[in-house]
Amino acid sequence: MKQTMRTMLLMTMVAMVSLIGSWSVAADKYPHETVTLITHSSPGGGSDVFLRELSGYIGPALGVNVVVENVRGGSGAKAMAKLAQSPADGSIFYATTPTFIYTSLLSTPEYRFSDLEPLLNMFIDPEVIYTAANSPYKSLEDVIKKAKEDRGKWGAANPASLERQALEQLKVAADVDAAIVTHEGGGDLMINVMNGTLQIGVGEVQELLSQLEAGQVRLLATFSRDRLDNFPGLPTVNELGYDVIVQKFRGLAGPKGLPADVISMWEKAAQDVLANSEYKAAYQKANLRAELIPHDEYGVFIKDFASQTENFLRETGVIK
Repeated sequence: MKQTMRTMLLMTMVAMVSLIGSWSVAADKYPHETVTLITHSSPGGGSDVFLRELSGYIGPALGVNVVVENVRGGSGAKAMAKLAQSPADGSIFYATTPTFIYTSLLSTPEYRFSDLEPLLNMFIDPEVIYTAANSPYKSLEDVIKKAKEDRGKWGAANPASLERQALEQLKVAADVDAAIVTHEGGGDLMINVMNGTLQIGVGEVQELLSQLEAGQVRLLATFSRDRLDNFPGLPTVNELGYDVIVQKFRGLAGPKGLPADVISMWEKAAQDVLANSEYKAAYQKANLRAELIPHDEYGVFIKDFASQTENFLRETGVIK
């Protein structure tokens, strides 16, 4: 009888351990089979390339299928609206860049950056000035000289973007009045630079990589603080005598009220994929600089960036 009781007790303990183990596995399982990552960027634009490259690694790390969706319009306004009205359950996220700050400050969208919840940051993405490979401009000085002679035409991706603001600052620093033509994404911009409609464009190395390798575009300078590791011969705008330095962040945001377990799983997955040797080779080739900012710090980072941007726009009279 005693032996039977001991056996039953042992079986009960084993069953409880197994049940606890199954609870642990379930707790670690992502709550959705498919996650949608949206961007305001056009296909081939910087955020589009970033998300599509990331999806191949973050999907397996989270154990989910990843779908990338281009929600274009309003320089991010439509994408922000879609995200803000989506459930805060970890099923959908938006690729954050300075554009969603500029759009919120320079226009009156229904939903602003403050209506979203910053999830985390993954990269700092250096901005570069480029021209068509067959253009007559061999240096940034050639472009500035042309702008002094007959104004010139420069290009940026979105009307409300860090690229646009970088060019506006360069105009002031170089004392020129070049026309700045904006687009709904980096892919459209690149076409107009390559066909000679625009003298220069501003973008990221990752969205230019295919054209660089094909010899279709040429880099003239970088807006980063230091020269780029992959292009040590490329001068910074600052060292050429124009006091303009900008940094573009690349991260993710979700709807307000993201669950703590979803945030935790994303932070763990982001650490894993940034350390993945294959992905590391890919993002370093694109000159992305890994800079993981976790959830509790990313919100503060976004608020500080927005405050500094708003101050700059007010000081320069862009907004009142």
